[in-house]
Amino acid sequence: MNKRKLNFWEIWNMSFGFLGIQFGFALQGGFMSRIFQTLGAAEDDIPFLWIAAPLTGLLVQPIIGYLSDRTWSPRWGRRRPYFLIGAIWSSLALLLVPHSPALWMAAGFLWVLDATINISMEPFRALVADKLPESQRSYGFVIQTLVIGVGTWIASNLPWLISQIGVSDAAPEGVVPMTVKVAFAIGALVFLVSILYTVFTTTEYPPEDMEEFIREKKQKSRFISDILENIGNMPSTMKKLGLIQFFSWFAFFTMWSLANPALTEHTFNASKPDQRAYQMDMPASAQEYATANTKFQKASNEVGSSMGMYGLSSMAFALLLTFYTAKRNINRKWVHLVSLVLGGIGFLSMYYFPTPEWLNVSFILVGISWGSILSMPYAMLSSSVDPKKMGMIMGIFNMFIVFPQIIAALGGINFMYKLLGEQSINAMIVAGISLIIGGLCNLLITDKNAISYNPETAVI
Repeated sequence: MNKRKLNFWEIWNMSFGFLGIQFGFALQGGFMSRIFQTLGAAEDDIPFLWIAAPLTGLLVQPIIGYLSDRTWSPRWGRRRPYFLIGAIWSSLALLLVPHSPALWMAAGFLWVLDATINISMEPFRALVADKLPESQRSYGFVIQTLVIGVGTWIASNLPWLISQIGVSDAAPEGVVPMTVKVAFAIGALVFLVSILYTVFTTTEYPPEDMEEFIREKKQKSRFISDILENIGNMPSTMKKLGLIQFFSWFAFFTMWSLANPALTEHTFNASKPDQRAYQMDMPASAQEYATANTKFQKASNEVGSSMGMYGLSSMAFALLLTFYTAKRNINRKWVHLVSLVLGGIGFLSMYYFPTPEWLNVSFILVGISWGSILSMPYAMLSSSVDPKKMGMIMGIFNMFIVFPQIIAALGGINFMYKLLGEQSINAMIVAGISLIIGGLCNLLITDKNAISYNPETAVI
C-alpha cells in the first residue's frame, strides 16, 4: 500500500493520546513506590510489589497486538477501539489507586492500572507503522516521544505543584497525602480526554486486501501457534534490539521502583520514618513521627519533580530529532548508543553528586536516554519486519521489555545493588552500568535499513 506522507499536525493528532498514557505511567513510575512506602512496605519489598507491571505487559501486549491485527471496524478502525477501552479502565484505576487502605489493595490496583494502560499503549506503537510510510517512521516515533516527554514532565510535577498551591502533604500513618490523591485524579481526567482526542481526530487505513482479511478472520484462531511461530522466526535484528532493550528496561525499572527510597535518603536525608522507632502513645513522640513523615512526603515531592526533568529533557531531545528527521535520515544506531551511555552517566552521578541541584542534571541525562528508548528501537524494528504483522510483532518485542523487569522484581535489583552495599542508592549505580552496557550493545546492529532507512541507498 502506498501511504501518503502526513504533516506534523496529523502525526501530532494520532500521537496525542500518548499524553494521557504517559500521565498514567509517570504517576505510576514516580509515586507508586511512595504509596507502597506510605502503606508500610519495606524498601527490599518494593521491587517485588512492582512485579504487576511487567507481568501484565507480558500477558496483555501480545494478546492485544494479535487482536488488533485482526480487528477492523469501518467507523472505529483497527487500533482505536483498544485505545478507548484501555482509557476508560485506566482512568478508573488512577482514581482508586491512592485511596487504597492497605498495601495488598494498592498492589492489586497496580495490576489493574498497568494492564489497562497496556491495552491502550501497545496499539499506539503499531499505529505509527500503520499510518506512516517508511521514510517518516523515525519522524513519527520521535513526535510520539515528544508527546510522551510533555506528559512525563507535567505528571511528575503534579504533587509538588499541588503542594505549592496549599494542599497539605501531612497525613496520618498509612494514609496517602491529599497531594497525591489530587494528582492521580487529574491524571485520570487527562488520560481519558487525550485518548478521546486521538480517537476522534485520526482515521486508519483499511486492510489492503479486505476479502483476504475477512477470510483469515473467519479461520480458527491460531493465537498460540502464531505467537510461537513468530518468536521462532524472529529476525536477527529483532533479537539484537531485544538485548539492548533488556539492559535498558532493567535500568528504568530499577529507577521506578527504588528511586524514591534511594533519593529521599541519599539526596534529601529524609527517609521514610519507622513508626516502631517512636512511642506513639506519647504526644511528643507522635508529633516527632508526624514531622518526620511530612518531611519524607515533601522530599518525595521533590524527587518526583526532579524525575519530571527526564520527561522534559526527553521532550527537548525529541523536539531536536523532530526538526532533523522531518527532512533528513539519521543513524539510529549511533543516536541510540550515545543516548544510552549519557543516561548511564546520569544514574551514576546520582551517587557521586548527592545534591538537589545536581539531581536535576542527572535526570536531564537520563531523559536523553529515555527519549531514545521510546523511539529508536521501534523505528529500527519497524523497518525490519513484516508490516502485516506489526501489532503482533510489537507485542512480542515488548517481551524484551518485561523479562528484565520480572528478573529485577524477583530479586535481581536487590541482589545486584547489595553487592555494592546495603544503601538503596547503590541501585542507581546498577541502573547506570546496565544502561551503558545496553548502549554498547548497539554495536551489534548491522542491518542497513534498520540503522538508517533510505529508499534509494539505505546507507549506514
